[in-house]
Amino acid sequence: MISVNHPLLCVRPLQPGDLQALMAIQLACYGAEYAESASVFARRLAQPQHCSLGVERSGTLLAYLAAYWSEAGKVTPLHGDFAPCAAPGVLYLHDMAVHPAHAGRGLAGRLLVPLWAQARQRGIHMSSLVSVQGTQDYWRRHGYQPQPLVDTQQRQHLASYGEHAVYMQRTDSGDNAGYA
Repeated sequence: MISVNHPLLCVRPLQPGDLQALMAIQLACYGAEYAESASVFARRLAQPQHCSLGVERSGTLLAYLAAYWSEAGKVTPLHGDFAPCAAPGVLYLHDMAVHPAHAGRGLAGRLLVPLWAQARQRGIHMSSLVSVQGTQDYWRRHGYQPQPLVDTQQRQHLASYGEHAVYMQRTDSGDNAGYA
């Protein structure tokens, strides 16, 4: 078993060359119902506001976190592009997946902590996401709380993830609570 602090693990920005491995991880984690296409991810990685990361070992992608700079109350619909934002105030976590063969080894934290740090450095103290497939308790442990969406279009975007999807936000109070 490889520990989270293994010297051969590398956290780095996602790149177009990661698409094939990213697709395989996504399919293994979510199944075909939630799998988004390589062309959608390619467009996302081409967006200047993306801040997506991957964890690799010896050149093999083990996990990824698709994220971008956005605004509160905005939801990227399933299969949608990352929307441009003139004055971002939120770190939006669109999709995080760890290949099942590497689950339980702390790789998700290796992706989350640097992005939260980047957000603080940019003066951004809020993060949001859509919780799917029963992951609400996981996100609550990291300080995220369900939030209502008032905008009709954003509620429609949320509905694209299925009836049990929940929009969640966390605010960084500066004490690093929930950063693990």
